[in-house]
Amino acid sequence: MNSSAHLKLSVLIALALPLVVTAEQVLAKNLTDYRVLDLTHAFNRETIYWPTSPSTFSLEELSYGTTDDGFFYAAYSFCTPEHGGTHLDSPIHFSAQGNTIDEIPLEQLIRAAVVIDVTKQAEDDRDYRLTVDDVLDFERDYGEIEPGSIVLLRTGWGALWPDRKAYLGDDTPGDASNLRFPSYGRDAAWFLIEERNVGVLGVDTASIDYGQSTDFLVHRIAAKRNVPGIENVANLDLLPPRGAI
Repeated sequence: MNSSAHLKLSVLIALALPLVVTAEQVLAKNLTDYRVLDLTHAFNRETIYWPTSPSTFSLEELSYGTTDDGFFYAAYSFCTPEHGGTHLDSPIHFSAQGNTIDEIPLEQLIRAAVVIDVTKQAEDDRDYRLTVDDVLDFERDYGEIEPGSIVLLRTGWGALWPDRKAYLGDDTPGDASNLRFPSYGRDAAWFLIEERNVGVLGVDTASIDYGQSTDFLVHRIAAKRNVPGIENVANLDLLPPRGAI
């Protein structure tokens, strides 16, 4: 292993199922009944970070090889800013009263997931923001989104990883003013959180706010209700619209 090696600091997984199920149902079943999918990007020298991050991913080899006593031993030290790769924004990110990561109930993070697909809209508009109409269209096809659901927004941006300029829309170090990528719209986020009472918002772009946002309203709406955001989610094309945990 060396500085270009992949490292999974944490793994976001989904259990893909053909039918709509609840978290309680899946936890009562044998996991061999399910397909387990990794929804994270690896941390390595190509990991994309928010442009104002002071550093990127660093991996230092502490030991690798046969010891004086004749057995193999490997150990490493890593350092990374918070906002890069596949990661979870805890509510305290935008709310002084919001939960820190350790305060988020695990039950909130192990739930039935829905995947709302706006890849066609994003193809035509890289600043596209999910609308309430998009959510209602999804519900007409797949049923109303249940309270506590994890909502994952698929924009198609995962296919651009790890091309920093294509993915973020700009690759100027230290400057986040020219970012261009799709995400949630304010009204859709409010509707999902206040009317549908969802538990988590996730997206396959760098932020639950779209790239040109300067007020980060989606983050603020979510944080106010202790709804975490999961950003840079990978492999959403492998998940069904409904039926995953």
